[in-house]
Amino acid sequence: MAAEIHELNRALEAFDRRNTPAGLLVRYARGRLRYFFSRQALTLFGAMVLAFSVSLQTGLLAMSVAAVGELIDSYLLRGVEKQLNRGVPVQDLLRKTAVSAFAQALGLSAFVAILWLAIPREAALLLCLAYMGAGAVNAIMALAYHRTAAYTRLVVYGVTVTLLFVADFYVLHYQREQFFYNIAATLMVAYTMLPFVSYVTTGRLRDLRQQRRQIEQGLALAKANASLLERQREGRRLSSIAENADDSIIMLDADAHTLWVNPAFTRKTGYKLSEVVGKHPTDYLHGPRSDPAILNLFNEAVRTGVPAHGENVNYTKIGAPFWVETNLSPVFDEHGNLEMAISVDRDITLKKQRETELAEAKRAAEQGERAKTAFLATMSHEIRTPMNGIIGMSDLLNEANLNKEDALYVQTIRHSSEALLTIINDILDFSKLQDGHLKISSIAFELQPCLDEVMNLMRPQAHAKGIALKADIADNLPRTVWGDDGRLRQILVNVIGNAIKFTESGDVHVHVGTVEEGPDHGLEIAVTDTGIGIPPDRIETVFDQFAQADAATTRRFGGTGLGLAISRQLARMMGGDVIATSSLGVGSCFVIQVDFPEVNLPAKRAVNPDVLPEPEVFDGATVLLAEDNRTNRFLVQKLLKDLPLTLVTAVNGKEAVDMVEELRPDVVLMDMSMPVMDGLDATRFIRNRMAAQPHIIALTANAYRSDRQACMEAGMNGFLPKPVRRAELLKAVAKGLESRKLSTSAR
Repeated sequence: MAAEIHELNRALEAFDRRNTPAGLLVRYARGRLRYFFSRQALTLFGAMVLAFSVSLQTGLLAMSVAAVGELIDSYLLRGVEKQLNRGVPVQDLLRKTAVSAFAQALGLSAFVAILWLAIPREAALLLCLAYMGAGAVNAIMALAYHRTAAYTRLVVYGVTVTLLFVADFYVLHYQREQFFYNIAATLMVAYTMLPFVSYVTTGRLRDLRQQRRQIEQGLALAKANASLLERQREGRRLSSIAENADDSIIMLDADAHTLWVNPAFTRKTGYKLSEVVGKHPTDYLHGPRSDPAILNLFNEAVRTGVPAHGENVNYTKIGAPFWVETNLSPVFDEHGNLEMAISVDRDITLKKQRETELAEAKRAAEQGERAKTAFLATMSHEIRTPMNGIIGMSDLLNEANLNKEDALYVQTIRHSSEALLTIINDILDFSKLQDGHLKISSIAFELQPCLDEVMNLMRPQAHAKGIALKADIADNLPRTVWGDDGRLRQILVNVIGNAIKFTESGDVHVHVGTVEEGPDHGLEIAVTDTGIGIPPDRIETVFDQFAQADAATTRRFGGTGLGLAISRQLARMMGGDVIATSSLGVGSCFVIQVDFPEVNLPAKRAVNPDVLPEPEVFDGATVLLAEDNRTNRFLVQKLLKDLPLTLVTAVNGKEAVDMVEELRPDVVLMDMSMPVMDGLDATRFIRNRMAAQPHIIALTANAYRSDRQACMEAGMNGFLPKPVRRAELLKAVAKGLESRKLSTSAR
């Protein structure tokens, strides 16, 4: 059927193509060329008549003039198809072939004129009219193909006959009676040709229309048959799909009564078609666990003729429940009335079981995550609390007048404590990164002081190993950039510290420059060392958590293996990356890239951590320390002993509240975890119920961001994580005293 439609389409296209102006012109040219020799045979016959009746020269002359016109016409017509293929406009070719038709008609007219003048009048008239009639008939036959050429020939032939009659009458003094007889005979011949002209013009058009109509009707019939066959095939396919589908299919009438069910429905539920036909699905599918809201949804959908989707519990014939996902689709007749509804039920019992299992797994994972967070927070607090005493006391001992050996012992304690604190901070930072709790806080800051601070911090470490730490800063480095300066310091300390740690001799070189990234300048810092290097197959694993190049490296140099993992994640959070290249035994190069665009905003200047507040700032101040750990109380007392302030202590939150009401201290150093009343509850009580409002600073071993946020929400003004350094403690207390003075003066 498709082949038949294709053939009919081709026939219709060919018909239309043949009857376009170009197609008609080609057919005209082919017809003229096909009958060229037939026309020449008639011309030769007339020439022979002249040769026998008049003279050979006259016959040759007549033959020659007719042949010239025919040759001109045929020459132009032979090139019509080629010129059309080359893209010559049809109108140009129509004009040229009309001119060639004029030449051919003149040749034939000259031939007839010779016959007319050379042969006696009575004999010549009939012969000449026969030639003119044949030429006219030939022109009329071409009327449907080349109207201009046909009319050109008819005009030339008519003018020729008229001129010949005029010549007979005026030049040859033809008898008047005979002249009128000849004209009458000529008109009769022309009149008898009119029906032929009418047939050619109207009949030809009628035939063309009939031919095209027949092709169109055949094409329409073929398409209708093809559509019918396709519908039959589609019906068979749909029926096959319904019969072989794994999903249950139920056909319902407009009142939601069952019309038909497929075999999958019978296999799943145990009901045969005869058992459910004419029944509502509620009568045989639904039970105690079925959702009435879903049932009402489907009933309303059938009533209103709209699609519906839902999940519900169905029951088998023996009462076993199972979950289904139902898609209800309405089917309308040609008048738009609801004819039936099709319900497709997919068994999703396993899916529901998996959802339940996933929900349980999610709850277990969340509980595990909460347990991990609680464990890390607890361990951080429990470790930081004694670490506060160890580091604080070692700092105090370091300032004492010790002999060389005792000073070495103290330095060992300090360095070991610092290493342990670094491990704790790395674990907490990595945990925050994994949880998504670590955020980037961008500000405008001066880049050069930040870099100098890191280099100054790392130089003693390099100097202790006899390693040169060099810095090379590009001239085009922006003065002020937008980014997180604290996280940049953390990355640099990790990467430069690693370079120093794994370098036994030589130097560590830090090159700071910029790299173009869109319209802004990105920061690129290359840290190159002459250390042990990294094997090629381990170059990427150094960025994995708890990973180093090999176990021997871990034993030899120590560390958690988290520093580089944290640094890369932080760099990526700031729009960059950390990329490593290395040669074993030669050294490594770590390139730090961060997206820090240059800005013209006022910058945050780096503060020298070694500059302490003047003692006069603390003159006459009262500071309350709420701390349940005796070592930590002793440490804070020692850190503040040389300052002109009064320090009082409380061992729990309730005692701290009472002392705030009694003593009205200027600053309270509040631990978060204390017996009787913790620091958060004590702070909330002070803020909500007491007239005295001191500056409260959290001094706690709980170092999570959530802990800081909880302190701020409770009403605290500052946050100091343990272990606390003397400089940090003095600055926080000084800031609190200044804040108190400002608030007092404002009141």
